[in-house]
Amino acid sequence: MERKNINRGFKNLWVWQDAISLYVLVCKIFTDFPFEFKKVTSNCIDSVHSINRNIAEGYCRRSIKEYLNYLNIALGSCGEFHSCYCSFFKANQISQEDYEKIDKLHYKLENGLLKLIKSLQKKRTNCDWEDSFYHDNES
Repeated sequence: MERKNINRGFKNLWVWQDAISLYVLVCKIFTDFPFEFKKVTSNCIDSVHSINRNIAEGYCRRSIKEYLNYLNIALGSCGEFHSCYCSFFKANQISQEDYEKIDKLHYKLENGLLKLIKSLQKKRTNCDWEDSFYHDNES
C-alpha cells in the first residue's frame, strides 16, 4: 500500500528518484571491493546516499530557505561523489563500463538538481512559495 501525505511529496521529484537509482547502482558496484578498500568505498557510498537524504530533508522542512540549503548540500555531495568515482576509475578500481553507467546517471542527477535549485531560487525571488499547511480556501 502506498502511503501518501504532503511530507512525502519529495518521492515525486525526478531528482530524488534518480538519487535513489544512483545509490542502488553504486551499492551494486562498490560492495564487492576488497577489504582494504572498505573504508573508502563506504565513504563513497555514504556521499551518494547523502544526496537523496538531503533532497528529502530539505523538502520536508517547508521553508524555501532551508530547502535550498539542503539542496545545496545535496549538490555538494554530488561533487564529493563525482571526485570519488573519478578517482576509482583513474586507479583502475572500476571498469570503463561501470564508470560510464555511474557518470551518465550522476550527470543527469546533478543537472536536475541544478535546475531544481534555479527554479526554487526564482520562486523565492518572486515570493511564490507556500510554506504553510493551512490555506485560506480550506474549511
